[in-house]
Amino acid sequence: MRVLLIGANGYLGRFVADRLLADPAVQLTALGRGDDADVRFDLASGSPGALTRFLDAVHPGVVINCAGATRGGARELTRHNTVAVATVCEALRRSGCGARLVQIGCGAEYGPSQPGSSTAEDAVPRPGGPYGVSKLAATELVLGSGLDAVVLRVFSPAGPGTPAGSPLGRLAEAMRRAMQSGDGELKLGGLGVQRDFIDVRDVARAVHAASLSAAQGVINIGSGRAVRLRDAAGVLARVAGYGGALHELDGPPGPLRASIGASIGASIGHPRSEPDHAAPVAYPYPDGCGSWQQADVRTARDRLGWRPRINLEESLADIWMEAACRI
Repeated sequence: MRVLLIGANGYLGRFVADRLLADPAVQLTALGRGDDADVRFDLASGSPGALTRFLDAVHPGVVINCAGATRGGARELTRHNTVAVATVCEALRRSGCGARLVQIGCGAEYGPSQPGSSTAEDAVPRPGGPYGVSKLAATELVLGSGLDAVVLRVFSPAGPGTPAGSPLGRLAEAMRRAMQSGDGELKLGGLGVQRDFIDVRDVARAVHAASLSAAQGVINIGSGRAVRLRDAAGVLARVAGYGGALHELDGPPGPLRASIGASIGASIGHPRSEPDHAAPVAYPYPDGCGSWQQADVRTARDRLGWRPRINLEESLADIWMEAACRI
C-alpha cells in the first residue's frame, strides 16, 4: 500500500510515520515543508495543480494529512488549517489516483460541552476560538468533497514530544524549573479544567487503522475519560519525584500535595492574565473548549476496531522524561 503522509515532521505526524514504517506492507512517502521530507511542498501556498501532478506520479492509495498549525492569528490558522486542506481536496479530485483521504481533525471543533457529558460525532460543533473554527472549516471541506475520506477528531494528545506550549508541556516545564531551583512549592493556575487526554502513540494506531478501513465521516479519537489538570499535576509530581507542595492559585485554598496525584483524573485550564506570585506558573494553551471535554469513542471502537492502550500516567512519565533531560 502506497501512503502519502503530509506533515510527517509534526508532533502527531512523527508518530504516525513511525507506525506506518513498522508496517512492512506500507510504502511511505513524506511530503512537507522541512528538509527531511521526501518531497518539499507547502500546502498553504502551493497550487492544487502542482500537488495533482505529484499525486499522479506517486499514485498513493491513501493520503494522510497531519499538517496544520495550532498557534497564530486567525489569518495564519486559516491558511495552514483550512486553505491547505482545500488544496489537498482539490488535488485529489483532479488526480486519477483515487486515493483515500485520512484528515486529522481536532476536538476543539466541538467547542465547550456540558460538564459530565461525552461528546459524540453527531454533536453540533460550536468552536470557541479561531483554531477550532479553522479546523472545523477543514472538516466541512473534506466531508463535502465527495472523496473517500474520514476525519479523525483527536482530542488532547499527550505523551513523548508534547509541545512546550501545551498544558501538560507547560506544567512539566514549571515543575522542572521548581526542582532545578530547589523551590519547595509550585504555584499553578487553571487546574480546574478537564480534558480528554489521549497518547500520541494511540493516535498513530488510530490513523493506521483508519487508513486500512472503509470508514467515512467523522470519528472521535480520545480516551473517553475527562481528566482534571489538577490531578494530572499531582501525578506528574509523583512521577518526577517532586516532594514540594502544589498551590493552586485560582482554586480551593490550601496546598495540593503531590501525593494526591495517585488517582489520575486530569485536564486543561485557562491562563491567568497577571499572576500574583513570582514562582513558576503553568499556563495552559487556551483552546476555546471551556471547562470540560470528554469524547464518546464508541464509533472508533465499532468502525476501526480501535481502543486506547496507553494510560495517562505513562504519557506523563514520558513527558517528564523529556523535561528532565533539560535540567
